[in-house]
Amino acid sequence: MKKIEVTDIEGYKIGQVEDAIAGTGCTVIIADGGMAAGLDVRGGGPASRESELLKPTAAAEKIHAVVLGGGSAFGLGAADGVLQYLEEHGIGFDVGITKVPLVCQSDLFDLTVGDYTVRPDRKMGYEACEKAGIGNYRDGNYGAGCGATVGKWLGMDYCMKTGIGSAAVQAGELKVGAIVALNALGDVFDPESGRKIAGLLSEDKKSFRSSEELLYELNEAIDNKFTGNTTIGAILTNADFNKSQLCKIASMTHNGYARCIRPVHTSADGDSIYALANGTVHADVDMVGTLAAKVMTKAIVSAVENAVSAYGFPAYSDLFAK
Repeated sequence: MKKIEVTDIEGYKIGQVEDAIAGTGCTVIIADGGMAAGLDVRGGGPASRESELLKPTAAAEKIHAVVLGGGSAFGLGAADGVLQYLEEHGIGFDVGITKVPLVCQSDLFDLTVGDYTVRPDRKMGYEACEKAGIGNYRDGNYGAGCGATVGKWLGMDYCMKTGIGSAAVQAGELKVGAIVALNALGDVFDPESGRKIAGLLSEDKKSFRSSEELLYELNEAIDNKFTGNTTIGAILTNADFNKSQLCKIASMTHNGYARCIRPVHTSADGDSIYALANGTVHADVDMVGTLAAKVMTKAIVSAVENAVSAYGFPAYSDLFAK
């Protein structure tokens, strides 16, 4: 098994746009000929669009794009621009008079980071598709990860800046990659070393406090857990899985979240993972689901390590990298 880039997985185009001043953006994954897709949502507060398409009982066997965005529910309008771009380029489900693109979207909450009045919109979604045509994906403070932060049990005063991250591997002909916009309520750990790499900062912001221990100590109901959360991601493969199988792979990939983020899947997170297949490689579902979880952990670490300080929030690269 060898390390590759997520952009090395054929059949996908990835583009992203961000407003660095406002602290928000979006990342789009396009498959011109359509891709099979599954979705698993574990958090209690998702902001999403067209999720019903990905249920095994829904008629659609393929979709044409997935959007990961900021702006919470306000940012779901970015998909309108993606729809416009794809229709203009003849991509979508043929209904005779036109082609209707099937576009799914999940958003994280970044309204408390920069300018909350600026959100991903039709223009940003369209531009992200244009960028996908030339391929501008990179890890860090970009796309959906532009306004991402973690460690928010005490609000925004002691959180850290993160971003979007990716990782990918190849085993024989099979390629499996992950993209994740890391915007968790909890703390983040590197599962290989067991070391905490991002999260709730101490009073002097030079070390960490434990979000998990703080949760236990409080031992009381909190009505509003600083609604600024949600980790959203996607698994990309060149396999030939169907929608039902991909829902299982998306479910197994959440193990990657659980290995890295504590606490995770809370009522204040909208944690969501898409699993995408756009190829002909025949592979075992359980093997790919297990591998996808592992690759997702590496993408999460990448989202921490490639972020830089912004909006007054320190990043790992500035505080702890040696």
